[in-house]
Amino acid sequence: MQVVMYTDGAAKGNPGPGGYGTVLLYGPYRKELSEGFRHTTNNRMELLAVIKGLEALKKDGLEVLIYSDSKYVVDSVTKGWIWGWLKTGFKGKKNEDLWRRYMAAAKPHKVRFQWVKGHAGNPENERCDQLAVMASQSPPLLVDAAFEAGIG
Repeated sequence: MQVVMYTDGAAKGNPGPGGYGTVLLYGPYRKELSEGFRHTTNNRMELLAVIKGLEALKKDGLEVLIYSDSKYVVDSVTKGWIWGWLKTGFKGKKNEDLWRRYMAAAKPHKVRFQWVKGHAGNPENERCDQLAVMASQSPPLLVDAAFEAGIG
């Protein structure tokens, strides 16, 4: 049985207040995750949604199918860009902290990505969008320390 994950991120102002939403489905089980941050970017929240979902998995070796409407996240992984960035030490690339965290979180699993069109009526993708937007508007907002320090 595989884990199915839906993810979305949001940032108003980009950068500005942001949040992520993640829905995890595993057989009869469902888990929703979300958090809001006071100053971040949409791409960081899209990626953090995936990371938080992977980090929530309690067993290693799972097959994980991730649905995301972020071409940034999906293409970076499926087209292998992140491995080139790793070889060059992420020179000139943004979000190194989160990409390294993604690689660690994905390593124990067999992860596949599927891009979905955002705001196109997919119920789980729409739910993730709701979670992300609500989190971005719900104090207290967390600090995206790496981004605010200029290193993320």
